[in-house]
Amino acid sequence: KNKLDLNVESNPKIKISDQDFNNSTKKFNIKKDQLNILLGIGGSGSTKRIPTNIFLQFMNLVMMEKKNSRFFLATGKNEEEQKILNEILKSKFSKECVALDNLNLKEILPVIKNCNISVCNDSSFSHLSAALNIPTIVLMADTPLLYGNYSPQMFPIIPDGEKTVKHNTLGKDKIDPKKIFEKFNSLLN
Repeated sequence: KNKLDLNVESNPKIKISDQDFNNSTKKFNIKKDQLNILLGIGGSGSTKRIPTNIFLQFMNLVMMEKKNSRFFLATGKNEEEQKILNEILKSKFSKECVALDNLNLKEILPVIKNCNISVCNDSSFSHLSAALNIPTIVLMADTPLLYGNYSPQMFPIIPDGEKTVKHNTLGKDKIDPKKIFEKFNSLLN
């Protein structure tokens, strides 16, 4: 930014029309008295995809404290991403989950905008969520920290035992669901 003498926006914004927002609210029966949570469970590489068990432990913590919650599961069609999605959909939380993998981006964006908070792997969904002005917890397993904290709406969680993250940190198994939940609670309060 300074070396190139450019004004670089660190807080990009995506705008959703009121009509798209309201249509999404109706289509997915999104209620304002519920806690609506985007879980960005996909990722562009296997080292960035947090394992299912960590998401399930986080979901368990949420449901113990905030029983009136729904989880919107955002992921791609990659085989490993679909495996994570299906494991979550087969869990005890299946009734609280809505899979978004069959929607296109134009359909997904208003759903994200309807969420109160997001918890995402460092993936496209974390960037989209932050650009929609949704507080976004970014699970940083294997990419530079800058990728998950350039926006004031991004709140990175790094692997236990690490002071920072970069390529080849290989920390997806060391993301602590309790730390996710602590950050989640602090952002909601």
